[in-house]
Amino acid sequence: MFARKIFTKLFEHLSKKQITIVTGMRRVGKTTALNFLLDKIKSNNKVYFDLEKIENRYIFTQNTYKDIEISLQIEGIDFSKKSYIFIDEIQLVPEITSVIKYLYDTYEIKFIVSGSSSFYIKNRFSESLAGRKRIFEMFPLDFSEFLDFKNIKIKQSAHFQNFNISYYTKFYNYYIEFLTYGGFPEVVLNDDKETKIEYLKDIINSYIELDIKLLSDFSVASDLYKLIKLLSTRVGSKTDYTKISNLTGIPRKKIKDYLTLLEYTYFIKPVSPFVSNIDREIAKQKKIYFMDTGLITVFQNINMPILLENSIAIQLSYRGNIKYYAKKSGQEIDFILNDKIAFEVKKTPSISAKKTLIQRSKSINIKENHLIGLDYPETKFKDFVWAGTI
Repeated sequence: MFARKIFTKLFEHLSKKQITIVTGMRRVGKTTALNFLLDKIKSNNKVYFDLEKIENRYIFTQNTYKDIEISLQIEGIDFSKKSYIFIDEIQLVPEITSVIKYLYDTYEIKFIVSGSSSFYIKNRFSESLAGRKRIFEMFPLDFSEFLDFKNIKIKQSAHFQNFNISYYTKFYNYYIEFLTYGGFPEVVLNDDKETKIEYLKDIINSYIELDIKLLSDFSVASDLYKLIKLLSTRVGSKTDYTKISNLTGIPRKKIKDYLTLLEYTYFIKPVSPFVSNIDREIAKQKKIYFMDTGLITVFQNINMPILLENSIAIQLSYRGNIKYYAKKSGQEIDFILNDKIAFEVKKTPSISAKKTLIQRSKSINIKENHLIGLDYPETKFKDFVWAGTI
């Protein structure tokens, strides 16, 4: 089992009374995280339930709490002692929140649960388990985790430092693979390119057939697939609902609803514009990025500049709130992090790109800025951050 960065935080939370909730898109490793925590618990007074199994769903859908308690005792739980109950795929039993609340308030039970939809978890769990939970979000691997899964050990990190030729030479090809096929663990662990694509196709199919149909109705599947395919051609572009509606044949109102659904099920990442007035920000169009670059590769020929911009958008979003800056004249800055740091992304960085970034940053009173590049320019220009160190 490969350790993810989030495992440390999850392990630390085991000692807390609060319910530990792990959420994120399907196939990012939530079940692995639960198994990691299960192994760390020395007590034998613990039990694991996968709600994809009908017999486990039955336990938590019985008519009375007493019946549920008896079933849990049969599974090995001793309510007279501190116990640990692990539940995977909680979104499959919507009414389970009331059961968890009752057991949490009645007995000394530590719940560790997982689910694939922040839309479900943040709504259902926020309403009924206020103050009783902490939510941890899991995402596909970042590049440092990708290298761990490849058994590549980094002796000295060049994290967010100016270009280093040795680091670049050693890890460039790995980063190209990371951009092309993304960071889903099972995809990373397979070396065959065709198999990687098949895994990614299966992830998309499972996402639509299982998560989306659970949260919506069965009729949205074909529309959503059509929309996802179109969005893959418009990564980093402003969201024009009317144009998307005309191209897909999906009503404009539904486009907005579907994009909200894609966001809250961890498929896309919308990025808002950087403006000084909040009303103008609401009015202006967002840009759309995919939460994993491999999902783009499934639908499109490999476009490295697009994959690079998408990857940087997601990596920066882990550090805080990202926005983009654009003027009517066409002048843009790719990303503004936490309203304080400007980033411009170029496949091949250059002196002119750096100068332009500095000028545009000053015009909006942003003092710190970084040019991010993928390829080492022939001019030997080094005043940029290599994308693999973000």
